[in-house]
Amino acid sequence: MTTQNETIRVLIAEDQIRTAELMRRALEGDGHSVTIACDGERAVALGQGPEIDVILLDLLLPRVDGFGVLKKLREAGLRTAVIIVSARDALSEIVRGLDSGADDYLTKPFELDLLLARVRAVGRRASAAQTRELTFEDLRLRPGSLELQRGHRTATLTRTECALLEVLMRRAGTIVPRDVLMEEGWGTESDPSAANLYVFMRSLRAKITSPGEEERLHTVRGLGYSLRKEPY
Repeated sequence: MTTQNETIRVLIAEDQIRTAELMRRALEGDGHSVTIACDGERAVALGQGPEIDVILLDLLLPRVDGFGVLKKLREAGLRTAVIIVSARDALSEIVRGLDSGADDYLTKPFELDLLLARVRAVGRRASAAQTRELTFEDLRLRPGSLELQRGHRTATLTRTECALLEVLMRRAGTIVPRDVLMEEGWGTESDPSAANLYVFMRSLRAKITSPGEEERLHTVRGLGYSLRKEPY
């Protein structure tokens, strides 16, 4: 396990003590600091502290379930990175989790090295957020505040959505292959699934284009995605 990365402060919201301890030992071995919450109420309380960088959130928590925790944190205006870690692997659950504001979704069982890679990836995105704006046509991306503006309308992005849109905006007008988006959006070690990418792009498209607006994000079947004014 690598220790060359900066320390990330992780909150594990998990009621299965053995699972939480396995995660804790792996994360601390990777050089990170760890706090554990065994129920949803505790996770909400600890998750609102400024000393947390990443939350690993199980969905089946007592008192307040994972979706409730995420809802309370996002309604409080907190943009702390959240990775849902759950045995629920149905696409509908992944969609719900990411639509609720999670930055990533990792299904159980998982390899600990994969968990560490996902934590490092969202940690990098949080610390490397740029303040310089990116623009394309009527789109304006502010990575530092995770905001997308289109005309007078503003949408808040997750860190992963922001990373993916930044890749697309830097290559606007070209076709960006799916593997490039996964590599640059998650990192080479993170091994995201095609389902994760699909859900994020679906959510991103909805934030880019509201009803009545021209499409900007286009799917190029069999190849990838393209940010452009007109479809291919």
